[in-house]
Amino acid sequence: MVVVTGQSKGSGDPDEAMSSSDAEDDFQEPATPTATQAGQALPLLPQQFPEVVPLNVGGTYFTTRLSTLRRYEDTMLAAMFSGRHYIPTDAEGRFFIDRDGTYFGDILNFLRSGDLPPRERVRPVYKEAQYYSIGPLLDHLEDVQPLKGEKVRQAFLGLMPYYKDHLERIIEIAKLRAVQRKARFAKLKVCVFKEEMPITPYECPHFNSLRFERSESEAKLFEHHCEVDVSFGPWEAVADVYDLLHCIVTDLSDRGITVDHQCIGVCDKHLINHYYCKRPIYEFKITWW
Repeated sequence: MVVVTGQSKGSGDPDEAMSSSDAEDDFQEPATPTATQAGQALPLLPQQFPEVVPLNVGGTYFTTRLSTLRRYEDTMLAAMFSGRHYIPTDAEGRFFIDRDGTYFGDILNFLRSGDLPPRERVRPVYKEAQYYSIGPLLDHLEDVQPLKGEKVRQAFLGLMPYYKDHLERIIEIAKLRAVQRKARFAKLKVCVFKEEMPITPYECPHFNSLRFERSESEAKLFEHHCEVDVSFGPWEAVADVYDLLHCIVTDLSDRGITVDHQCIGVCDKHLINHYYCKRPIYEFKITWW
C-alpha cells in the first residue's frame, strides 16, 4: 500500500491536504486487542480441543474424552466444547469451568456409561444436571428415590391452598417472637384439618356428612377461624393430617429450622346448637440455636 505524504499538487485547498502524521494514523498497524475485543473476536475462530480433555472445575481436576463431553448435543457441556465458545485455561493448561466440582464426577460417570449416583447424592446431582442442561440425566433421576417420591408429595401439596405462604408465616412469627422475647425458641399454634366442617355423631341427623353434598347455607353455619397462628386445610385426598404434618416438618427442616410439634387439644369453638369445631391444634416449637 502506497502512502502519499505532503500536499497534493492538484489541490489548492489546504483542508484537502493530508499530513504525514494523519496518513500514518489512518494506515498504522492495529494495536494489540483489548480483553473485550478479544472476547468478541474469539468466537469467530473455532477453539481446538484435544481428544483427551483436562478439566479444572472450581479447583477440582478431571480428565475425560472430548466425545464424553459432547455425548448429548443439547447440553451445556456439548455447547461449551463444540469450538463455538472460548473456554479459558488455568496455568497448567486445563480448561476451566467456574463451578463447584464436588458432584462433577457424577455428571461425567453418567455421560461415560449411564451410571446414576447413590441415593444420598441424587438431589445435589440433579441440581448440577439442571445447570448443565443434561436432559437424559434429569429424566433418570426424576424416576428414582427420593425425587420420585417428591413428585408424589408435591402432587399432594398442590391441593393445599397457600401451603408455601403458610410455611413462611410460621417462620416469620417464630422469628419475631424469639427476637421480641430474646429467647432461644418460640412457640406457636397451628391448626391442621382435613375436613372443612366437623363430623360428629350428632351431625348426621341434621346434615349429610359428606361436605360436597351440603347446601351453601348449611356450609356457612360452620364457617369460622380457629384461634391459632396458622391454619392448613381443608383438602380432599387419601393423605391425612399426619401426612401433612410430616410435610410441614420436613420442609422446615430442609431450610435448617429445628422444629418439634405436639397436639395440645382441639378447637372448642361453638358453631351452632350442639356443634363444636373439634379441629386438632398443634403446638410448634421452633428452636433457633
